[in-house]
Amino acid sequence: MLAAVMAGAADTESYEFMDRLLSLSGPAAPEVYEDAVLFTAPSSLRRVGVSFANEGFGRVHWFRQLLVPQDTLGAPVPPGKKKPDPYMDSGILFFVYQLPGDINVLEYRLVIDGLWTTDPFNPVTRRDSRSGVTYSTLLLPDIKRDPSPLRGPPGSLSFTFRGPPGETVTVAGNFNGWDPFMYELTENPAGVYSLTLPLPPGTYQYVFFHRGERRLDPYNFSRVYTRDGKPVSQIVIE
Repeated sequence: MLAAVMAGAADTESYEFMDRLLSLSGPAAPEVYEDAVLFTAPSSLRRVGVSFANEGFGRVHWFRQLLVPQDTLGAPVPPGKKKPDPYMDSGILFFVYQLPGDINVLEYRLVIDGLWTTDPFNPVTRRDSRSGVTYSTLLLPDIKRDPSPLRGPPGSLSFTFRGPPGETVTVAGNFNGWDPFMYELTENPAGVYSLTLPLPPGTYQYVFFHRGERRLDPYNFSRVYTRDGKPVSQIVIE
């Protein structure tokens, strides 16, 4: 098992994703796996983060250490001795990034031990003529991606609902006192309703209202129950 697993929209706790992480022999170029991009770096570095152009470079996502189980042979621990750590350093730091749904090229920069730089494992770069900054770039596959509530700009939630065209869909949650009329989603294209709300960091519960009925978010599998026993979707803005 993994002692450090990234939590996020990508299902990094699936057996397939964990097996892929554990199969890594060392840091390598970023890899598209399932519906996410897997970034790696040597664990000999003190701290590594990544920032993305599609987020306006407004946030740094920090890598985490990949620990792997080690065989302690079940040997008894002598009195006064510390029990051996069941995990050891794999030599890899990693970060898993959910594939954005609206771009074909991912542009990013790394911050390694406090210094901004391109990705040393990715030779593909682009120099921005306006700022003079060079970005690492990664071509993304053209695959269908379910919209995530966190796909919008940092500090926001982007709600998406699919249904028959020409209808009224609203969203309510603990961010607006559960008012079912305040926020109406916009239809574009036909049958696809969406709305982006700027919200500060926090934990938010919400539901859609369609034809007078409460609807959970089909693209968000995190759900909780309110005090009155009703299920609601939940999301965290960090």
